[in-house]
Amino acid sequence: MAAGYLDILRARHAARLLTGTLVGRLPNGTAHIAIVLFTRAEGGSYTLAGALAAAYGLATAVGQPLLGRAVDLYGQPRVQLPAAVVSALGMTLLAFTGLSSLPLAYLAVIVAGVATPPLEGGLRALWPSVLKGEGQVHRAYAMDAVAQEIMFTVGPLLVTVLVSLWSPAAALLVINAIGVLGALSVVLSEPSRTWRSAPREAHWLGALRSPGLLALLGAFFFVGLALGSITVAGVAYADDHGRESVYGWLMAALGLGALIGGLAYGARQWAGAPERRLRFIVGLLALGYLPLTLTPSVPVMTALAALAGVFLAPAIACSFIVVDRHAPRGTVTEAFSWLVTTFGVGAAAGTAVAGPAVELGSTAWSFAVAGAGGVAALVVLLSTGRALAAPSRTPAVVTGSENDRNGAVEPGFSSGHKA
Repeated sequence: MAAGYLDILRARHAARLLTGTLVGRLPNGTAHIAIVLFTRAEGGSYTLAGALAAAYGLATAVGQPLLGRAVDLYGQPRVQLPAAVVSALGMTLLAFTGLSSLPLAYLAVIVAGVATPPLEGGLRALWPSVLKGEGQVHRAYAMDAVAQEIMFTVGPLLVTVLVSLWSPAAALLVINAIGVLGALSVVLSEPSRTWRSAPREAHWLGALRSPGLLALLGAFFFVGLALGSITVAGVAYADDHGRESVYGWLMAALGLGALIGGLAYGARQWAGAPERRLRFIVGLLALGYLPLTLTPSVPVMTALAALAGVFLAPAIACSFIVVDRHAPRGTVTEAFSWLVTTFGVGAAAGTAVAGPAVELGSTAWSFAVAGAGGVAALVVLLSTGRALAAPSRTPAVVTGSENDRNGAVEPGFSSGHKA
C-alpha cells in the first residue's frame, strides 16, 4: 500500500504541490472555528459568531466556481496568489477592526470568503501533468482526499494552540499568512506556471452545461448534508452523555475511518466505470450512516462512527475521477470548484437541519438526517444513470492538455505535461 503513495510523492513536484495546496487551504479549513473564537473573544454572541461564520461560508461557495473559471481562462498564478492575498487582507481587516463596526466585520469575512483561492480544484487539474498514467492520478486523488482529513483534524488544533499562546486575532493573522505562503509555493512551481486549460467553448454555464456533472453535484450536495448533520448530532450525543470529550472521540473516529478507507481505496487499481463504482461506494456510505440512529453506548458509537467514515474518502476520491470525465473541455478547475462548493453548501444545510431535528425530536433524529442524506445521494446517482453513463469526453489522466485526450493544444497554450 505504502509503495504506491511513495512513488507519487517521489515524482517531481508532487510533494511540493500537495503540501503547498494543503498549507494554502489552511485558512479555509480553519476559518469557521477561528471566526467563532475571535467573535467570542471580542464580546460577541454565539449568534453573531455563527452569522459571521455562515457569511464566510456562503461567500466561499460563491467565489470558488467563479475563481475556478478564472483559473481556466487566465492560468493559475494570475488568479491563485492574488486571491490568497486578498482573502488574507479580508481576515486582517477583521483582526484589526474587531466588532466595532458590524457592517465592516461582515464585509471583511465576505471578502475573505469570496477571494478564497481554488487551490483544491487547481491541484486536481495539475496531477495529470505531474504523474505518469491513469493509475497514479487516481491514487493521487485518493491521497488528496486522505490529506484533507488530516488537514481538517490538525488545522483546528493549530488554531486553538495559537489562541492559547497569543490571541484569537493573532491566530487569524498567522493562519492567513501561512495560507499565502502555501499558495505562493504552488504558483511558483513549474507545473502551475506552465499549466494551461484546454481551449474552451464560450458558454455562460461553463462546466454546468454537463448533465453528468450536474448529476454528481446533486448527489454530493446530499453527501455534504449527511456529513454536516453529523457534526451537530455528535454535539447532541455528547450532551446526552454529559461529557464534551465524547464529541472529540466521535469526530476523531470519523476521521480515522476516512483515513483508513482512503488509503485502502487508493492502494489498488480499480476496473470498470468509476460512475458505477461511485454508486456502490455511496450505497455503502449510506449504510454506514444508518446505524448511528441507534445511539448506543459511547464505545459502540465510536466504533460505528469509524465505520461510517470508512467510505467517505473513497467516495470523494472516486467523485474526482467522475468530475474529470464529465467536465466540458476547458472547464476542469471550475468543475472541481463546483464540487467543493456543492459539498460545502450541503454541509451547511445539514447543520441547519440537524439542529431543529434535535430540538423537535431527539439525538437519534439528527443522526437520521445523515442517513437520509446518504440515501438521497444514492437515489440521485441511481436516477441519473443515463447522464452519468455517457461522459462528454475522455479523462485528463493521459492527456497533455487538461481533460481532453485527443484535443490539440491551441497555439499559445502550453500543456505543462511531462512525458
